[in-house]
Amino acid sequence: MENFDLLVIGGGINGAGVARDAAGRGLSVLLAEKGDLGSATSSWSSKLIHGGLRYLEYYEFRLVAESLAEREVLLRAAGHLVSPLRFVMPHVPELRPRWMIRAGLFLYDHLGRRTTLPGSQAVRLDRTIYGAGLKPAFRHGFVYSDCRVDDARLVIVNALAARALGADIRPCTECVWARREGVAWRAKLRSADGAEHEVGARAIVNASGPWVKRVLNDRLGQPSRDDVRLVRGSHLVLPRLYDADHAYILQNDDRRVVFMIPFEQRYTLVGTTDVAHQGDPSRPEASADEVDYLCRAINRYLARPTAPAQAVWRYAGVRPLYDDGTSDPSAVTRDYTLRVDDLDGMTPVLSVFGGKITTYRRLAERVLQKLEPYFPAMKAAWTAEAPLPGGDFGDRTPAQALAALAARYAGLPQETRDGVLRRHGTLAAEVLGEARSASDLGEDFGAGLCERELSYLQQREWAQSAEDVLWRRTKCGLAMSAAQRARVVERVGR
Repeated sequence: MENFDLLVIGGGINGAGVARDAAGRGLSVLLAEKGDLGSATSSWSSKLIHGGLRYLEYYEFRLVAESLAEREVLLRAAGHLVSPLRFVMPHVPELRPRWMIRAGLFLYDHLGRRTTLPGSQAVRLDRTIYGAGLKPAFRHGFVYSDCRVDDARLVIVNALAARALGADIRPCTECVWARREGVAWRAKLRSADGAEHEVGARAIVNASGPWVKRVLNDRLGQPSRDDVRLVRGSHLVLPRLYDADHAYILQNDDRRVVFMIPFEQRYTLVGTTDVAHQGDPSRPEASADEVDYLCRAINRYLARPTAPAQAVWRYAGVRPLYDDGTSDPSAVTRDYTLRVDDLDGMTPVLSVFGGKITTYRRLAERVLQKLEPYFPAMKAAWTAEAPLPGGDFGDRTPAQALAALAARYAGLPQETRDGVLRRHGTLAAEVLGEARSASDLGEDFGAGLCERELSYLQQREWAQSAEDVLWRRTKCGLAMSAAQRARVVERVGR
């Protein structure tokens, strides 16, 4: 039987972040994920690294401050996946007075350690690009900074970093049960082919997202009064709605906000909703009511209205929020709660309730801080200044480093080359190798995906299905025809 210091159950952003941090502190780590890495909540987000401006209305000052500080950390660590984005909020006097927005943005500018992003300001929408695509009636607004992220790839680079530090990363591996035996846990794991085997671990981190309470109670036999609220957030992807590079944050009559975000060069991402989710969280779908809600929210502002039928893609994710007793799903805290259960004082299980992608690295630090009494020889915290795979730009900016790589591969088709650079950063050289022309890349599947990258995703990044490739490791499926996607299915199956 294999033995580890730490068994991490769940391969979303929190599980991958914990595995990376723990492996870098000298612990032996096994991460078991029942599906693909990042295949649940972590790949169905609004794809933002942000402080959460609207959380200020719920007095979540600690969460906002921590999130704003983490923006800067992630910009340095993964500049190919996390990039600055300006957000424009058109002013609607009957929803929030101007003084309130100014006060909120002042706090937003100063709660975190903002060193690279520009601050907020009032703007005229009818005289600048900041009003692109909006009705002429919206003349005034505010602009501030946040960041966008490729959420699924952020999970992958954390898993890559964990593996490089010695962690054993096993997607498509379910924890069937675990029980305490002496001074360790004994766990049974089942892989996708049905094979079962047992492992030992001194501690368990339960980072299973929407399944956190079920795993804790049923799989680990650990009673708990903590509960999780499942809240569904749905999104639409539409053909590009306006010709500008900024995002919009749009106020709605229910006091919520809806984002319009430039997405994958040709599209606009619209989201999100907050709806209590019932049933299985593994395959959530955007309801017709949610789609209508999003379209109504943005049509209030757009000069050229859109309709649900124009959406080229829709997706939904289930947020596993800590149940703080709040009745309104929008008001449930986005902060995380960490619970340690150790009936004998020697074999802990730490469960992660809630959290958001922006704060995953800090969450991982706090997980290891809580586990420190059980691992007194563990090394100190280290991830705050460490680049993630593909984000090691040295003394250059991300733009400079990626421009140098683009020049190196100038002979390749631009769509393919640029897509590889966006997805892999400085690891693009590992993907492309010595390729100098299109013929060196193998089959062209369309939308910038080539045979060489697909093989890399399978061999180095745990991709096992066409869905893993088309919708998580890349978003190439969005711009492909049905025939092109079918060809990828055939190739991956082969």
